[in-house]
Amino acid sequence: MNKIKHWLVPNWPAPAHIHAATTLRSGGVSRGVYASLNPASHVGDDADRVRQNRKIIREMLKLPAEPVWLEQIHSNRAVKAVKTASLQQADASYTDESGVVCAVMTADCLPLLLCAADGSQVAAIHAGWRGLLAGIISNTVMAMQIPPTPPLCKRGARRDLLAWLGPAIGPDCFEVGVEVRDAFLEKSAAFTSGFKKQSNGKWLADIYQLARIELAALDIVKVYGGTNCTVKEHKRFYSYRRDTQTGRMATLIWRE
Repeated sequence: MNKIKHWLVPNWPAPAHIHAATTLRSGGVSRGVYASLNPASHVGDDADRVRQNRKIIREMLKLPAEPVWLEQIHSNRAVKAVKTASLQQADASYTDESGVVCAVMTADCLPLLLCAADGSQVAAIHAGWRGLLAGIISNTVMAMQIPPTPPLCKRGARRDLLAWLGPAIGPDCFEVGVEVRDAFLEKSAAFTSGFKKQSNGKWLADIYQLARIELAALDIVKVYGGTNCTVKEHKRFYSYRRDTQTGRMATLIWRE
C-alpha cells in the first residue's frame, strides 16, 4: 500500500476540530508541465484530469464537501465561503460553519490560513504581493468579525487568532522592481525589513516577512509556518516564477 503523503499539514496549535492542508504537486493524474496533482482549471490543463485531481484531493484529505473554489484576481476582497452558480471573484474566504471547505490555489503566492483560537471561524487567503499591499489580510480579519479578547501577555497582542503561512516563493528567489518596494514603504515604513537590495538595482522581497509585518500591525502574534520555497523545492511544489506554465497547489481549511 502506498503510504506517501501528497500534502502538508500546518504545524500550529489549532483546535482538534480544525483541519487544514496544502496539497503537493505529486499524487495526481495530470501530465507534462502540470504533473501531477493540479486542481486548477484555469491554467490550460486537461479538464478531465483536473476533475480527477480534485476527486483525489477530496478523497485523500477526507474532505466533508467540495471546496469552495474562488476566481482569484489579486484583490483585497474576502467573501463568506458559500456555493454559488459561478465562482466568486475574491482572494480569501472564511466560514463559521462546519463542513464548509475554504480553499485557495497558489504557485509562488502566499497561501495564508487564519483560525480563531477557539475554532469558531477559519479563513483561507491568497496573498500575492498585490493582495498584501492592498490589505487582503486585514480585510479578511475584518470580515470575520472576531472581537479581540484581552491580551494574554504582550500589551495589544491578540491571542484569539492563529495564522499559518503556507508554501510560497522564498526570500532568495522573489526579485522585484523598486516600484514594488516603494509602494509598500509608502503604505508603511515597517515594510522596510521585507526587502533586500540587489546589485542590479532590483530588490529581493520576502513575502513571508511582508505578511508577518501586516499580521503584527493587526496585533496577530501567533504566526506559524513560512519556511518553504516553491521555486527551489521543484519536486514538491509548482512555481509560476520558475516554470511559467504550470499547475497549482491547493491550500484548504475546514471545521469538523
